[in-house]
Amino acid sequence: MKKILLLLILAIATINSHAQRMDDVATHSKYIQAVDEYRPAPGQYVNDVPAYEDGDTEADMISKCNKSVAGKSILDTDAHLVALGGWGGYITFHFDHSIANVPGERDFAVWGNAYQEMKNLVFGGMNEAGVVMVSKDVNGNGKPDDPWYEISGSCDVDSVGKVIYGYEITYRQNPMGNIPWTDNQGNSGTIDRNHYHPQEYYPQWLPDNLTFKGTRLPDNMLNLSDKVEQAWSPYYYVLVGFRYGYADNLPNFTDNADVTSFNYEGCGIDIGWAVDENRQPVNLDFVDFVRVYTGLNQKCPQPEWWGETSTEFAGAEDIHLDASLQAIKNALSGIQSIHQEASGAESFYDLQGRKVTPTKKGIYIQNKKKVVIK
Repeated sequence: MKKILLLLILAIATINSHAQRMDDVATHSKYIQAVDEYRPAPGQYVNDVPAYEDGDTEADMISKCNKSVAGKSILDTDAHLVALGGWGGYITFHFDHSIANVPGERDFAVWGNAYQEMKNLVFGGMNEAGVVMVSKDVNGNGKPDDPWYEISGSCDVDSVGKVIYGYEITYRQNPMGNIPWTDNQGNSGTIDRNHYHPQEYYPQWLPDNLTFKGTRLPDNMLNLSDKVEQAWSPYYYVLVGFRYGYADNLPNFTDNADVTSFNYEGCGIDIGWAVDENRQPVNLDFVDFVRVYTGLNQKCPQPEWWGETSTEFAGAEDIHLDASLQAIKNALSGIQSIHQEASGAESFYDLQGRKVTPTKKGIYIQNKKKVVIK
């Protein structure tokens, strides 16, 4: 027997603001409002970008991330990078409104510090691709605890058989030493220390045995030592870019000499690329939270070059702010008009305003009130 619990005096507008979020602010921003989670994997920039201080908690480190990227353009002089460490380390953030899925267009951009070099030899140069995930605040609690969906990038079609889905890795503490890891593929290795970064590499505010799960992208390191000569090293390595769908994968600008020509095509994410855990497309009209995690587990074999591949996060932007806000207003108006026309108290609607017959647990709208069916 389904139990229907009528929640006290909740107007329809309140419900809609959860389904499609739009904060009551004078001016909406196309930049992220706040960081919700910061859980990096070990890495040479961890505890330094941003800097850890003795006694800092997870909340303190999230606050430092906010000072680096929240409300900022990548052109702002007080904007700074946030390091995600080795494979799996992640950051979660939200805007002051839901991001609308505009059909056939990139919806938001994720900025990093990738750059292009040797255009005659490679596509990219220093590209440390991060996997992007999105979530909609279906339960309306303002927290990133609803189902997550991965953005399916170009590796899913360009590197079939080389992507590892359901990858899992665990890191263990080893104070001021190389950080050991093991994965669910029977492999093990280390995040190695170097003389460039003398601080502890394991995130000091997080517990031992950090475990991450997700998708591992194929290695993208190329050894061009036989093609490029230089005085300071006999070696030359690059990290090639993937075509689309990842963070810190392609340069932020279409031309590094022109920092006003943003690379929305290369760094932009289409919500329409989202897939579920079975890699099947999902139809999301809006998203409220975005997560980025390091998608590569590799390191350079030569210590004088870089160490582990680590995604860096430099902020994000709603590419079509006006379209997002208008879509939210249209959605709110649509649901309200449906309820004005509804005459029967027994009619139920989902949070998108569609008339339904409840067949499972969830939040519905009946007679202009929110109901929870348990």
